[in-house]
Amino acid sequence: MSVPHPEEFAETRRVSDGIAETLIAEARRGEIAAGEVLPTERELCERFSASRPTVRAALQQMQARGYIEAGAGRRPRVVRPSLHTVLMSAGDHIRDILGDAESGAHLEQMRQFIETGAAREAAMRADNVQIAKLRAALEENFEAIGTADFARTDIAFHRALVSVVGNPVILTLHDMFVSAMLAQRPPTDDPAKHDRIAYDEHRAIYQAILDNDVIAATDVMDRHLARSYRARLKSPRSVSEHLGERPPTPG
Repeated sequence: MSVPHPEEFAETRRVSDGIAETLIAEARRGEIAAGEVLPTERELCERFSASRPTVRAALQQMQARGYIEAGAGRRPRVVRPSLHTVLMSAGDHIRDILGDAESGAHLEQMRQFIETGAAREAAMRADNVQIAKLRAALEENFEAIGTADFARTDIAFHRALVSVVGNPVILTLHDMFVSAMLAQRPPTDDPAKHDRIAYDEHRAIYQAILDNDVIAATDVMDRHLARSYRARLKSPRSVSEHLGERPPTPG
């Protein structure tokens, strides 16, 4: 199997970029309507005088940018990019580049910035309707303590808080990553105890927001997220475990 020369690769990339930009421009202008099926690969090859791998690279780029959707056995269909599709693609690239562990830590940091900022904003300007939604989410969280439904109500409380900011980009990022991050965390040794601690921290955050206490709301949220993440980190392996030995008895 021959390896493409760097200059050939660069030329293929340049041509595929040009094809993608042309088709995206046509979609933006409405010349290719949303929902319309793209021409076949052969037709695109003939139109742009390009090879099939070059056309496929262009289509992959369009899909990554959220302009087409494709399924197994179906021709690509033009779609309008949405925050979800674009950010989901970006999230996949982040995980590919950083690796699971480092990516998770960076996403946790991003969540911490988003939610501490949201707590600050909520303490400053949450209206009565938003406060009522937060309280309803908190009460549902209380009822779920010690049950399998706690994680869902945990996410719902944090989402109600982030929605106070009124920024669709931030809310989309939160919706995309928080559920995935919580799902990937290992279970705790004592789930009921974990739930009670988390609920009490949620309650403290709510109270600080209700009191318009910006400093307390920000501080409690920051400590809550840091504790929640670190509590689920696995302890490093010990030498005795590595060697298959029993750990020494205390005392």
